[in-house]
Amino acid sequence: MPSSPPPTPPVRRRRGRPASSTGPGSDDARSHLLDVALKLFAEQGIAATPLSLIARRARVTPALLHYYFGSKDKLVDALVDERLQPLSAALGQRLAEAGPDLRGALEAFVGALLELLSANPWFPQLWLREVLSEGGQLRRRLIERIAPPVAHRVRELVQQAQAQGRLNPDVEPRLLLVSLIGLTVFPLAAQPIWRAIFPSDDITTDSLRRHVLALLLRGLELTDAH
Repeated sequence: MPSSPPPTPPVRRRRGRPASSTGPGSDDARSHLLDVALKLFAEQGIAATPLSLIARRARVTPALLHYYFGSKDKLVDALVDERLQPLSAALGQRLAEAGPDLRGALEAFVGALLELLSANPWFPQLWLREVLSEGGQLRRRLIERIAPPVAHRVRELVQQAQAQGRLNPDVEPRLLLVSLIGLTVFPLAAQPIWRAIFPSDDITTDSLRRHVLALLLRGLELTDAH
């Protein structure tokens, strides 16, 4: 009688990161979850978005979401570290590359900021909901971890230009970044309103860049009257 084949050894579960059953593979699942969370947070706010909805929208199990982040607070921290801080660092790099000339720095900053906003359309609405609104969950994180390097660099550039007599002394160095944000982030956040009022198919990101720089540079440069 022929001998029977040896029994098949049991399959051992591989240790390490679990794979997503649907959607992106295990290497991309975490990044995919961050992208989905960002979109939902921008649409309806962080407090109003349960983790279960993020998992459902991402087509993963709640267990996988918990595996990667553990809690909503840790998920928000991950968004700050891996999505928002890199944007701030990119803006800081463009300011550094522009050198000490304020005009060149403003042109580089506005161009870079609008490029980043166009590539990340969730940002303006998220900014309004979670930074400007009282109780927004990104406000403290922005103040402590994201904004200071860029804010201090812009202030220094303004102070240097004023000390050299090349900039209107009435410009408040601590408020210029606020003006830059207002001239760039707010128009994009308000697009559904002004595009509904005016025919505006011809207004592009480059149109907005030229508009912002025209307002800034003509308002900042000294005139003969000074």
